[in-house]
Amino acid sequence: MPKRGYHHGNLRQALVEAALKLVEEKGPAGFTLSEAAREAGVTPAAVYRHFEGREDLIAEAARQGYEIFADLMDYAFQSGQPSALASFEATGRAYLAFARKYPGHYVAMFESGISVNRTPELAVVAARASAVLEKAAAALSEHIPPEKRPPAAMFSAHIWAMSHGVVELFARGAPGRTAPFPPEELLESGIGIYLRGMGLIPPDS
Repeated sequence: MPKRGYHHGNLRQALVEAALKLVEEKGPAGFTLSEAAREAGVTPAAVYRHFEGREDLIAEAARQGYEIFADLMDYAFQSGQPSALASFEATGRAYLAFARKYPGHYVAMFESGISVNRTPELAVVAARASAVLEKAAAALSEHIPPEKRPPAAMFSAHIWAMSHGVVELFARGAPGRTAPFPPEELLESGIGIYLRGMGLIPPDS
């Protein structure tokens, strides 16, 4: 049955929500605009009043995902204050939490092949998300003399990659794969080993 109310101005968001559901169920390449329209309860022709194609629809889903992601990461960072280490670790846990709670957004953001530079709006919010982790990294390294301090952009990128790897391998229910430990423990221990190796926290922390 067609869903009521979308012709009163909510169609664009209804299509995004339909796309998120389909992305989660079928993957970013597994559905058509016609299916998204049907899920939203409108005709396929109505879609083109808001999006030129499926990639534009997925890009908007990704943009909204990055908005949520950046807010969640920033909240996690603030929750760990005034401890720089607690804030940094909290952003890693927030990554796992986001992937679990917003799987459709996560796939649109990281697995759809959509470039973060597809639109200026998407680029801005994606940069805001990465800036939170870089801010946390910079705070963690402030105690190191500038000439010996590793670039915050470098080790925040390493932690982002580690978080992403734990999510992909162990937190999203990959068929036939069982995590040897809870994903949160894997990530926390990995972050700890990395930070000690970089000299960012004392060996006994």
